[in-house]
Amino acid sequence: MQLTRLRDMAPANSPEPTLSAPGDVLIKMERVGVCGSDVHYYTEGAIGTQVVKYPFTVGHEGAGRVLEVGSAVTRVKPGDRIAFDPAMPCFQCSQCRSGRFHTCTAMKFLGCPGQADGCLSELLVMPQTSCFRVPDSLNYDEAAIVEPLSIGIYAVKLAGDVRGKAIGITGAGPIGLCVLLPARAQGASRIYMTDKIDSRVALAREAGSDWSGNPETEDVTRAIAAAEPDGLDIVFECSGDQEAMDQALHLLRPGGKLMQIGIPGANNRVSFDINMMRRKELTIQNVRRQNECVQAAIDAIAGNEFDVNVMITHHMPFERTKEAFDLVAGYRDGVVKAMIAFD
Repeated sequence: MQLTRLRDMAPANSPEPTLSAPGDVLIKMERVGVCGSDVHYYTEGAIGTQVVKYPFTVGHEGAGRVLEVGSAVTRVKPGDRIAFDPAMPCFQCSQCRSGRFHTCTAMKFLGCPGQADGCLSELLVMPQTSCFRVPDSLNYDEAAIVEPLSIGIYAVKLAGDVRGKAIGITGAGPIGLCVLLPARAQGASRIYMTDKIDSRVALAREAGSDWSGNPETEDVTRAIAAAEPDGLDIVFECSGDQEAMDQALHLLRPGGKLMQIGIPGANNRVSFDINMMRRKELTIQNVRRQNECVQAAIDAIAGNEFDVNVMITHHMPFERTKEAFDLVAGYRDGVVKAMIAFD
């Protein structure tokens, strides 16, 4: 399924992919999660400097079954059920050699213009280094959620020890929930979430937040400040919204940390109140996808540390992919995570 122009897509008559390297793995896709970044490409045609050239296949959250492997593959075998990391680093550049595989200077990432076609396809070839076998206890929905969950786990890890901390999360969509679940499991004492959609505000409470509110119908900054007069230790910004970033600075205590995860889309610039940042001596830490947290995400789901199914709200067959994208783009019908099912 390929993007053909803004807000339109059509099936592609492409040749079946084949193994071209000894380390390649041929995968039959079973699930693809519709991500907010996919929707940016669908509705805006770009994220920052990454501009779509049509036709183009998006999709990077996925799970499937191994059909065939190259002669050098040892991690997986035909018949294995797998999740995969959409990042394909070179393992040779200075960033990779320093352990920063997620900022590889020669990165290829599924569904990223100019790098690699996405996984919204019945068959997919990936290097074995991106393939992770999942236990039978995980269903394909859970295996596909591993990708955004690994981002949440990485963000919480990057923020430092959250035990006993009061944290905020702006945006109760999939990424916000993927931060909430590990933060709660790792001992955050109080978690406050905000979202402009009432159904997501309610879901945040169901998923484990101590408080949630809608900034369009209440003064969330005042409400959280009343509960936390000293301010929040950490705010995870998961919406990419300028107003949410402004709220985060107000909510943070002096010496607090803003973890910037949300993607503003085609807009390359945001702003911060430098006077407030300076007086509070705030830290802003950008979060770039994830780094070496895929297995941790699989283990957390398999170990029943929390239930990721709470965020899966819709399933669509592959032939109704455009309908799923329109649903997510319009925030309709209480959608949080829509899954494309190939079965």
